[in-house]
Amino acid sequence: MEAHIRAFLNSLRVDKGLAENTIHAYRRDLAKFGAFCAERGRATKTITRSDVVDFLGSLYRRGLDSRSVARHLVTIRHFFRFSLMEGLVDDDPAATIESPKFRQSLPEFLSVEEVDRLLKLPDIAEPVGSRDRAMIELMYSCGLRVSELCGIRVDDLQMDPGCVRCIGKGDKERLVPVGRQAIKAVQHYMETSRPKLLRDASSPYLFINQKGRRMDRIMFWKTLAVYGRKAGLRRGLTPHMLRHSFATHLLDRGADLRSVQMMLGHSDISTTQIYTHVVEERLKQVYKAHHPRA
Repeated sequence: MEAHIRAFLNSLRVDKGLAENTIHAYRRDLAKFGAFCAERGRATKTITRSDVVDFLGSLYRRGLDSRSVARHLVTIRHFFRFSLMEGLVDDDPAATIESPKFRQSLPEFLSVEEVDRLLKLPDIAEPVGSRDRAMIELMYSCGLRVSELCGIRVDDLQMDPGCVRCIGKGDKERLVPVGRQAIKAVQHYMETSRPKLLRDASSPYLFINQKGRRMDRIMFWKTLAVYGRKAGLRRGLTPHMLRHSFATHLLDRGADLRSVQMMLGHSDISTTQIYTHVVEERLKQVYKAHHPRA
């Protein structure tokens, strides 16, 4: 089965042109499924519908929620569709399995006051603090994904017009406006801190670690979590929470949905529409709190 999984992942990379992060997610899900089937002595061609159902049940027993289980099922479906086309199986054992039902959860986001409190934490007198401040400012200012943020090159940032070029999912390129505060933070970092972090090395990437190498998303994720705890946030801070905050705050202040969609890099506006539910929920809370007959 391992060889078939490798062939499937290679097809995603070559034929579909999917991003490495997406392929890594497929690989991770299929590794779990492959290990489960190996314990049962199943080869790709002998896997049954019951095997797939039992695997999904094992995920629930591990504590995964319905959304995560549904994602694993989607991965398995794609794998068997590929296997069917390649003649590796005679039928698709996942074809008739229904996706788990789950409620659409609203994205978590920070208030404007919480964002302000967060941005005051990095010590910009220190090279690492200046870098962290610039990264958080830029992520919140542009609504970037963490992989997009870490992948920004020096040449991608255009200071005068105030925009940044980033490569999103599926290697799609877009330009996103950058706010004045983020421009100011990045300029400070580039002038005072980036040369100290680089020392004698060089890098095309804007944000680098203390070894002069490109910042990776896991490192930034951990860094952001530390600042979140220092800021006294009630929930664990993640990069995507800043992205959600960006979209919610724009819509709160009257931005149109299509513009927010373009800035976030969503291919389908239905993905962006979840943020309108956040705003609607906020309006309901305000109404109930303040209207005399709510």
